[in-house]
Amino acid sequence: MVDSRDSGAVHDVLIVGAGAAGLWCAQALGQARSASGAERLSVVVLEKTPRTGTKVLASGGTRCNVTTTHGPDEAARLFGTRGERFLRHAFRELTPQAVRAQFEDWGVPMAEAPLDKIFPAEGNARDVRDALEAAARAVAEIRLGSEVKSIGRDGDAWAVRVADGSVHRGRALVLAAGGKSYPLTGTTGDAYPWLRELGLDVVDPVPALVPLASPEGWVHELTGLAWQGGEAQLENGEGKVLQRRRRPLLFTHKGISGPAAMDVSHHVAREAEEHGAASGYRIRFDFYPHLEREEIRAELVKAAGMPGNPRLQKAIARLAMGPMPRRMFDAVALKADVDPGVTVGALQKSQRHAFVETLKGLSIEVTHPLGWDQAEVTAGGLNLKALNPRTMAVNGHDGLFVIGELLDVNGPIGGLSFQAAFATAELAARALA
Repeated sequence: MVDSRDSGAVHDVLIVGAGAAGLWCAQALGQARSASGAERLSVVVLEKTPRTGTKVLASGGTRCNVTTTHGPDEAARLFGTRGERFLRHAFRELTPQAVRAQFEDWGVPMAEAPLDKIFPAEGNARDVRDALEAAARAVAEIRLGSEVKSIGRDGDAWAVRVADGSVHRGRALVLAAGGKSYPLTGTTGDAYPWLRELGLDVVDPVPALVPLASPEGWVHELTGLAWQGGEAQLENGEGKVLQRRRRPLLFTHKGISGPAAMDVSHHVAREAEEHGAASGYRIRFDFYPHLEREEIRAELVKAAGMPGNPRLQKAIARLAMGPMPRRMFDAVALKADVDPGVTVGALQKSQRHAFVETLKGLSIEVTHPLGWDQAEVTAGGLNLKALNPRTMAVNGHDGLFVIGELLDVNGPIGGLSFQAAFATAELAARALA
């Protein structure tokens, strides 16, 4: 059955996906046309689920970390060399500060949070989704429950076939269908086959910003404990350092989580995808990255001369990060082969050395990510070489644009993924306008 609304109609723009990228693209397209004084375009947004912005609503523990406090160039650098090169122009055209200002113009005040984050001041992701939806509906028609099954060319137009048998046609087509993370929100990797059928190179998707599994029993015994100011260093089986992140680490009953682990998880996920497990991969965690080893040793020597000969745990509480939870301290001491109850004065030089080395590089084996259900974003997607980074237009496919999580870029926790979705959508909208 063909949708009567589209009988013979060819819309100006079809957008597949009413998530962060798709909704932003629709509203930005309307803004750009209005600013130029041009006639309004016919824009239709097709969404497979019964509501818009499902993943927006679930993000950030339903608080939605909208963007970052970083400037555009600094934000782009957090995506690595390849990602920075691709996103630099997009982030300069739509800066994190401009994203914040736009939401505030829509009546959603923003507030800064630790770790360079920007949240809605009321802490409600629904405010973000509702603002995006309202802005998009003002300039576009949104059709919910429209699950796209295939795309292709139909003469001079793009044809999009929906599960109910209807076919929608558009002079331009924007794919904003998302990746595979949080599949319960509807992002189940639908668009990857469409891109491959067009002969485009798709980098196999793997989970990113996802907790990591560890087989080490002592890690599981620390479930629920976190350390706020440390630095994680991911090493592969050859000992090569792949990435460093100075962020909190959380111990879980399956391994490790928190930004320190999740920010580097895509490397482990890629290795596990290709070889079944990330053999030899380790995270070395520095509890005191702001202190040199000699500074910690000097503090321990100083403590040994204090009245009462304090215990080791009390001595390290004098360091800038404050007291360490008892279970965590015991684990660190035992990993250094030091009695957790030892006094500083009774500590042998070799033991002090081993303890400091463990504080500055606790080794944790990791084997694989915990899966798509716990991944915040997707690593992999359309090869960036297939697009024009100034327009998001796909080379060799007139009128086709790809934006958001479908692209092979991924950044760390802290509003960077939404920033990339909004910025790439903005470029596509401006090009279409």
